[in-house]
Amino acid sequence: MPAGPPLLRGSLLLLFLLHFLGAPARGAVYTNHFLVELYDGGQAEAERVAAEHGFGGVRKLPFLDSGYFFYHNGLAKARRRRSLQHKLRLEKDSRDALLEQLRVLRVGAWWLRAAAAAGWLQAPSALSGKQWSTRLSRRQAASGEVAKQSGTGCGQRRQLGKKQDRREKKVRKAVQQEGFSRRKRGYRDINDIDINMNDPLFTKQWYLINTGQADGTPGLDLNVAEAWELGYTGKGVTIGIMDDGSAGIYPHLLTSMARFLWKQERIDYLHPDLASNYNAKASYDFSSNDPYPYPRYTDDWFNSHGTRCAGEVSAAANNNICGVGVAYNSKVAGIRMLDQPFMTDIIEASSISHMPQVIDIYSASWGPTDNGKTVDGPRELTLQAMADGVNKGRGGKGSIYVWASGDGGSYDDCNCDGYASSMWTISINSAINDGRTALYDESCSSTLASTFSNGRKRNPEAGVATTDLYGNCTLRHSGTSAAAPEAAGVFALALEANLHLTWRDMQHLTVLTSKRNQLHDEVHRWRRNGVGLEFNHLFGYGVLDAGAMVKMAKDWKTVPERFHCVGGSIQEPEKIPPTGKLVLTLTTDACEGKENFVRYLEHVQAVITVNSTRRGDLNINMTSPMGTKSILLSWRPRDDDSKVGFDKWPFMTTHTWGEDPRGTWALEIGFVGSQPQRGVLKEWTLMLHGTQSAPYIDQIVKDYQSKLAMSKKEELEEELDEAVERSLKSILSKN
Repeated sequence: MPAGPPLLRGSLLLLFLLHFLGAPARGAVYTNHFLVELYDGGQAEAERVAAEHGFGGVRKLPFLDSGYFFYHNGLAKARRRRSLQHKLRLEKDSRDALLEQLRVLRVGAWWLRAAAAAGWLQAPSALSGKQWSTRLSRRQAASGEVAKQSGTGCGQRRQLGKKQDRREKKVRKAVQQEGFSRRKRGYRDINDIDINMNDPLFTKQWYLINTGQADGTPGLDLNVAEAWELGYTGKGVTIGIMDDGSAGIYPHLLTSMARFLWKQERIDYLHPDLASNYNAKASYDFSSNDPYPYPRYTDDWFNSHGTRCAGEVSAAANNNICGVGVAYNSKVAGIRMLDQPFMTDIIEASSISHMPQVIDIYSASWGPTDNGKTVDGPRELTLQAMADGVNKGRGGKGSIYVWASGDGGSYDDCNCDGYASSMWTISINSAINDGRTALYDESCSSTLASTFSNGRKRNPEAGVATTDLYGNCTLRHSGTSAAAPEAAGVFALALEANLHLTWRDMQHLTVLTSKRNQLHDEVHRWRRNGVGLEFNHLFGYGVLDAGAMVKMAKDWKTVPERFHCVGGSIQEPEKIPPTGKLVLTLTTDACEGKENFVRYLEHVQAVITVNSTRRGDLNINMTSPMGTKSILLSWRPRDDDSKVGFDKWPFMTTHTWGEDPRGTWALEIGFVGSQPQRGVLKEWTLMLHGTQSAPYIDQIVKDYQSKLAMSKKEELEEELDEAVERSLKSILSKN
């Protein structure tokens, strides 16, 4: 077969080269970044080469002696084909050798003037760079060497080499960089979230997916999208909303019930966004003693609270109504118990213990009055009901109680709320959509984690979007009242991933998967406890992350048995000085050697009895043996009590989670007001609650950057150290 004309052969060869050299590997992406290696010349030479070939920037690579990062603003940041022309032009770059020598010498103005006077070249200002190169080349050819010349006052001599007519390549190689994928751990690109809902308020629900709505911070949300994409939507889980009633009901019960309730003037009609997820059998009205927990409608919509909370958790998805619940396939039960002049212990206890084998999670967005001067909590029956719930509810796995931390703001302390500060509840605080604290947020050491609400911004879309009375929707739900149901929804997603989770498992998962994210507390800094867990006095261990929680819950193994130990007690009265602080210490072995030994902490209670001339001026801190300081009580300027004080009040902290309680604990108590006060501490009893064996040592770790991985490593090291210590003691005792 004839070879063909030379021109045709050349064209075919060119096409061949372009096809195989220029064509990308399958799926490859090429960027506007180039690795360029020079033979010599340094930064100045690299900048010259870059400028002459249209590259907008140069950066020296410190790990390569002659390597540089070139980037070209004229090229697309990502393309499917290599830019061969830029590569080839760079690699062909060369310069006259003598000119390059002159450049490397970095000659001064005095030498250039002398060279011009000798007739070798004109002053640089009179010639362009190209003319200068041409003139220099001609002079170089006519002369064997450049004359030696001394600079005025420098005492230096310069000499160039002999005549050179060769051209030197400056670029050793140029490599266009391929692009590949890297993802931030813990955060997801908002553009990667592919969740489509037709509910009209879904795009306003920034706490679900924050794209920056209402001037928020993108990515600062509950990360429910990841949980939904994994298939978890709350199916099979029932959440009880303990409140003023919720406006929803099964459609097939509407006719007969409406007839009865209309006569009683208690209900209008069902809310269409809650009806399909309403669990009528698990609902009850303890205010009216009937099975129909509907809100008593008023002109000011005072009783809209429960309906709004229910929508946050279980509002149906893709029905073109309002928004979407965090766990939009979960069931919601209405427990009406707030709409009455006064609360009683029996109503609270009955509500908290209502159908504990059917209701998995109880959400409570209420508590004692948040006026900055109330100290109150559950009474005897309610305490008994809560204890019964965590021990017997859900077939022995324990009912999960979620509590709003309170809306008293900086004037209050949620450790004065016996519901939020209970070990049996998960206390939830709130952040607004840019990560700051809400103005009504109370801070305390018992808060475990946070979700979202509004409390600073005037933007009408910065509130929580949810269902409302009369079949309406709202953008204005707020307070920690809005935060607790969001948490209940996240916990419902986790329960769907693993129905065997106990009430304590849920608290451990909350500690391990909540994230600091972009939360910002202007008063309290973030700190790490003795085992490295990061916490904040207001936000707890961070904002809930639904995606992280369901992934960890799926493989979670139930934590070891829980034990309780009285670490020590001081019963002798101690005067609190008007200035300075009373400091007391307790050294404990955490009941080591006994059946109730506690080695790994969960909750710690300081049971305190104290009286003072002004209760609100008291400030109490407690420091663990591993150095973690918990603020048990902060200043409450509105609390002027001088008689009741605190009587065996259990101040609780979660900040020492996972620590070893053995050693010396310190209690500091003093006054922080402007006026001198007097007081007497009558009792301090240290109560330790936790496990004897390491709770995370048998857990499966999939993310080696996670808090679980860190905690497991810490436990393994501690177990090894203690095993070695026991062996040494055994050997020494035998000798």
